[in-house]
Amino acid sequence: MTAILRTKGLEEKAALLGRAARDEVCADGRSENLPFDPAPGRLPGWLKDSVYTSLLPGGRRIKLLKILLDNRCRLGCRYCGLRARSETERCRLEPEVLARLFLSLHRRGTVEGLFLSSALPDDPDRVQERLVKTAELLRRTHRWPGYLHLKIMPGAGTEAVAASCRWADRVSVNLESPSAGRLRLIAPGKNFREAVMATLRRAAEEAGKRGRVRAGVTTQLVVGAAGESDREILTATDSLYRKLGLRRAYYSPFRAETGTPLQDLPSPPPERSIRLYQADWLLREYGFDLDELPFGEDGELPAGRDPKLAWARSRPESFPVEINRASLPELLRVPGIGRRGAAKILAARREKKLTAAGDLRRLRLPVARMTDFITLDGRRPGPASPGDDRQLLLEL
Repeated sequence: MTAILRTKGLEEKAALLGRAARDEVCADGRSENLPFDPAPGRLPGWLKDSVYTSLLPGGRRIKLLKILLDNRCRLGCRYCGLRARSETERCRLEPEVLARLFLSLHRRGTVEGLFLSSALPDDPDRVQERLVKTAELLRRTHRWPGYLHLKIMPGAGTEAVAASCRWADRVSVNLESPSAGRLRLIAPGKNFREAVMATLRRAAEEAGKRGRVRAGVTTQLVVGAAGESDREILTATDSLYRKLGLRRAYYSPFRAETGTPLQDLPSPPPERSIRLYQADWLLREYGFDLDELPFGEDGELPAGRDPKLAWARSRPESFPVEINRASLPELLRVPGIGRRGAAKILAARREKKLTAAGDLRRLRLPVARMTDFITLDGRRPGPASPGDDRQLLLEL
């Protein structure tokens, strides 16, 4: 393992540890991992890869400092640029230093919340102890009340997990792969059942006991590194939603790192993660069962098609849906209607019957996407005006 570069200054170390955290996904909604774009001159150059826009549960956007406490690692994960014996520059920050740095940036209005993780240079409990110490300094010593997402190291014991849940708004344990066999292909030093799954289960149990973890427990998978299918991925996350009450899963596309054993493996198309998020949303928010998702014989979701639309096209017996009589679950299965759109429809039809496409456009709903699947007072809506739905689709 490369030694710590003790000659680095604080800003240089923070920049290095911020870049090392770039593949950790920390946002809710479709702002996943978007770097913060401030007004010119507002963000110091050393922070440009460390501050992200995050959409929190409830819809509030904040500027989140995303950083590792330590980028040294004893593991040999085959896809990771921080793997042991790589030529990556190594450094770490002490909990007291990182707490002071964060509070200094917070007081200046540069950041509002913190996502804190670490590589694994030591025993998981020791690494977690340093993460928890940082959180405790912020909460107890400095009385900082803001949003804190704390990563939990696979293999961390019950006490370490409980301490993490005591201070964080959200905690997460990276699953990385959907099964033990797939994980061995990319992270042979990690035990899927005894480390990863056991820690995730502890986190879910402890979060249930603590009112502090208001944003719940999440996980993250690497997509496209181990040859896994979409069905394998979504089977794993659907099980976690049902059995552990997981708040959500994130799907991070594999990105080849120079100097790693998988450096020549191509990255998956960006659309694959988008389809996984869309299908995940159907499971979490729209009441779909895993078996209803439109997987092909190869276990993949249809390329270039929204899974909800693909499902609807394959279920002609379920449509059209009469907008004025449909229940909430029925509305949520119509392509183009999300939870906000369904709520608007339910509210509007209490006032009057919806009889024309214009009624839906006034509710800012994408009529063109819905046309084949609905009736309005027994009639199909007329064709939408060109361009009517283009902006509306971005709001679903």
